[in-house]
Amino acid sequence: MGLNCGIVGLPNVGKSTIFNAITAAPAEAANYPFCTIEPNIGVVNVNDSRMPEIAKIIGPKKVIPAIVEFVDIAGLVKGASKGEGLGNQFLGHIRSVNAIIHVVRCFDDADIVHVSGSINPIEDIEIINLELALADLESVDKRLYNNGKLMKSQDKKVASRAKIAQPVLERLQVCLTDGLSAKTLGLSAEEEESVDDLHLITLKAVLYACNIDEDGITDDNEYVKLVRDFAAKEHAEVIKVCGKLESEISTLDSDEDKKDFMETAGIEESSLDLLTHAAYNMLGFRTYFTAGVQEVRAWTFHEGAKAPEAAGVIHTDFERGFIKAEVFHYDDLISFGTESKVKENGKLRIEGKEYTVKDGDIMHFRFNV
Repeated sequence: MGLNCGIVGLPNVGKSTIFNAITAAPAEAANYPFCTIEPNIGVVNVNDSRMPEIAKIIGPKKVIPAIVEFVDIAGLVKGASKGEGLGNQFLGHIRSVNAIIHVVRCFDDADIVHVSGSINPIEDIEIINLELALADLESVDKRLYNNGKLMKSQDKKVASRAKIAQPVLERLQVCLTDGLSAKTLGLSAEEEESVDDLHLITLKAVLYACNIDEDGITDDNEYVKLVRDFAAKEHAEVIKVCGKLESEISTLDSDEDKKDFMETAGIEESSLDLLTHAAYNMLGFRTYFTAGVQEVRAWTFHEGAKAPEAAGVIHTDFERGFIKAEVFHYDDLISFGTESKVKENGKLRIEGKEYTVKDGDIMHFRFNV
């Protein structure tokens, strides 16, 4: 399981600049709309301060952190769901990610063209949200058209699923027609599952990234305040990123130089760490570790996962043939200093199928297939 985020927004809000900064993968960034045509993909390591501490004690041959994939999706415009701009080909790219990072321009600069001619972050957000809702509406309309036939299917499973989906689809149709996101319906887990094959964009978790200038680093400017108020109504998270400075930081060679630059600029946390931590939080992702002389490795799992499910993140055989898990916690390893002392102090446990894995657990799975 990995974190996969699509970076969306209107043209010229700084998506590609931020993408370049966090992935150090060169995506074209230019002062004109639609310079990103094909989605650029960057895979980067998740910065987890616990990893080097575990490695220091275990002494592995290699350390493998968790990863996050960022997809820089071309700028959408009003009418994108109907083919305006570069059309709805980009909406297909958004369907494949598990979280959306919505970049919003929150700075003034006469030298950088805004597609609407003026800076209005809420209007920008609403344009994107409407296009995503209309794209989802097209998918729902198609499903509703075919769902009547499915409810009459001789296959009982197909008919049952269609009957469960019908009222959900009808509610979604009304909601999306009004330009509202599917999230506003507050669908239950069962209801979401009944339409999960539609991969509705407006059911995905959204993080608003305010692209600010240097003056907005310390205090929120008026644009950022507007975005925070808007996001609060959606129960969405907001972070601030200075794309211009982050782009400069990404060109520095050493970690020490980057740290000094950030301190001078008043940046407490890199945009990569900000985005990763916020995305992990909103998706309910957590990390456990496997640790041995061959490697120390981080694994991403959903909060609340039982031991077999967490084991399945490594390989489906681990989940299918799960027997037991040897477990101790990162905090205990740091506290006692060695694995042997963790065991001596009774902190190593043998857990079964009902164990709920915790963030920071260090695990070894026993399985048989």
